[in-house]
This record gives sequence, C-alpha cells and structure tokens, in this order.
Amino acid sequence: MEERTAGGSPDGGSRAGRNLPAAIAVGAGLGALVIGSLYTIKELFLLVVVVAVGIGVLELTRAFATRGIRVPAPAVLAGLAAMEAGAYWGGPVWLLGTFVVFVFVSLIWRMFSEGISGYVRDASASVFILVYPALLAGFVGLLLAPDDGRDRVVIFIAVTVASDIGGYIAGVLFGRHRLTVISPKKTWEGLAGSVIGSTAVGAWLVVWLMGGEIWQGALIGALAALLATVGDLIESMIKRDLDIKDLGSILPGHGGLMDRLDSLVTTLVPVWLLMALFF
Repeated sequence: MEERTAGGSPDGGSRAGRNLPAAIAVGAGLGALVIGSLYTIKELFLLVVVVAVGIGVLELTRAFATRGIRVPAPAVLAGLAAMEAGAYWGGPVWLLGTFVVFVFVSLIWRMFSEGISGYVRDASASVFILVYPALLAGFVGLLLAPDDGRDRVVIFIAVTVASDIGGYIAGVLFGRHRLTVISPKKTWEGLAGSVIGSTAVGAWLVVWLMGGEIWQGALIGALAALLATVGDLIESMIKRDLDIKDLGSILPGHGGLMDRLDSLVTTLVPVWLLMALFF
C-alpha cells in the first residue's frame, strides 16, 4: 500500500496513479482468499500468510541485490515460517526466541556463503528483512491464536484496508497539500481520509464482532491509519534509496506483494497489543 495507493497528487499529476479495474479485481481476489482460508482452517490461513510474506521477502532480497547487497533468502524464509509457527503455537516468547535464533542463523549463513567483503552490510540487511517484514508478520500468529482470533484478524485487515481506501478516495478528490517529500503523491487530505475511514470501520467491527466499546474500535482504527501511513513511507524510503519504482509486479494494478504488505505489517503490532489489552 505504497505511495500510489493513497493521498492524491498535489502537483497536478495523475489523480488515480494505477490501473483501477485491475487493482479492484486483484483486491477482491485477495480478499476472497483471505476470508476463505481464515474461516475454514486457521492453519491454512497461516500458510497463506507465510507464502505471501515469503514472496515479499524475495522481492526485498532481489531489490537489495540490485545494489550488491546479498541477503541469504533461504535463512530468512526459514525464519519467517518458524516465527509464524512459534507465535501461533507458542506465543510471544517463542516468537522472540525464534527471531533471535534466526538472526544468528542468517549471520552464520552469510559468513560461509560469501566472501569477507561486505559482511557487515549484508548482515545488517539480513537482520532488517528478518524484522521487516518477517518478525512483524509473526504477530499474525499471535492475533490468530485465541478462540476469537479469526475476528481479530478480520478487524486488523479491515481497518488497514479502510485506511488505504479512505486515503485513496480523499486524496484523489481533495488532495492538495503534500504530506511529505518522501512520497509526493501523499497529501494531508489523504491522511485525513485514511484516519476517518479506518476509525469508522474499527468502531463498527469492534462493537459487532468483539462486543467492545465504540471508543476501543475507534482507537484501534485511528492508530492503524497512522501506522499504515508510516508503513507506506518506510517502503517509499526503501524504493527511493534503491532507485526502483516497485518492489515487484506480481499483482496487476498494485505492484509486488510488499506493495500490499507494507501497511499491514506496520499496523500488526499495535493492533495486536490493543486487542490483547481490551479483550
């Protein structure tokens, strides 16, 4: 959910910024896959998450490789799967412990797979990808583990998607004032639309699905909108630093998987924490 998906264009450029029919079709297909797997077998949904985030990891490693940064993708992918399983079946301690183990695995893997030159650079990039997106995605397992985990995941995804859609609509219709030079198509009006959309959806779903209070859902939604925007900007920084437009092209109208996952992974931790505190 990077800079093309929300915020509008303050400089008079293209207001849409993407192939909207293709984006809608792909979004509907992804939504059906998520809901279908989530409400059949929980573990199947976890597999979908691992595959999707795994593709995102490969997109990042390939993008880093364009600048000569070598990340041991097999070690990171194994760590992703292990962290997701550890979080779901073992809880936060297993998630953290698995992360630490695979930090050392990736450092040792790089030590013996390439030469000495660039070790610190490559090792730093490996740990970066182990955190973003692999470790952050592990919180899906924590969110899903309780008996009402399916509903918690639906709320998490819904508020993030609502942030994206609200920001996109408000930006296209009203976007005039640039939010930041990091992502020129993002505007303050788009950010306001993100907060409004996500807050409204959060308030509705928390009351409906969790039996919570309106203010709890509104807080979850508002925080998700702000963190989703941060996720967009983080990926924009990565792409600007690497001088690439998209991290991939697997999703017509969207770009790569990481172009869809950037907002989701950054909203996971605060949404999980608030859900754990409230319910």
